[in-house]
Amino acid sequence: MDVPEGAAPAAGTGRADAAEGVTPAADTGGDPDDGGQPTAKGAVSAPGPDGEPVKVSRRFPLFTRDTARPEGGGRAASGDAPAPARQWPLLCVVSLVGLGLLLTAFDVFRVGTILIGLALLAGAVMRWWLPGVGMLAVRSRFTDMVTYGSIGLVIVLLALMAQPNPWLRIPFLDDALHFTISS
Repeated sequence: MDVPEGAAPAAGTGRADAAEGVTPAADTGGDPDDGGQPTAKGAVSAPGPDGEPVKVSRRFPLFTRDTARPEGGGRAASGDAPAPARQWPLLCVVSLVGLGLLLTAFDVFRVGTILIGLALLAGAVMRWWLPGVGMLAVRSRFTDMVTYGSIGLVIVLLALMAQPNPWLRIPFLDDALHFTISS
């Protein structure tokens, strides 16, 4: 298809291409006084670098150029604060987990593992309550809360039920264990 006289070619093609959604104004019934500038049909975005309208695609891009930060992934303190102060929620959780691992290493197994679970539960609460938690935000707010909360709860419950002399007894678990062993 040849470009009519007085019409500017579409971006980068040297010709107007109806398949790309850019046609001269004369062909679309546009105002003849607009100098024959191309008019985009269909979904378009802002003008491209050369000023021509650019048709957008509903397909995902072949290469990802950027990723969005998780909701709440901003700094927990102002930018002029030192780096550790900006990441205080993550440092609190990691410090409690480290203390729990240290207690576990010194043979205080139950208290150490309960502390690890409580640290993860505290991370879930901070993720829900604080608007910015720094690098504690890994995924969406909901996903982080469910992940931290469920893993923390499971660790605490397992620590409370650990043998010998469990602090928490759940009767149906004993019945299920005895049923599976006797079958």
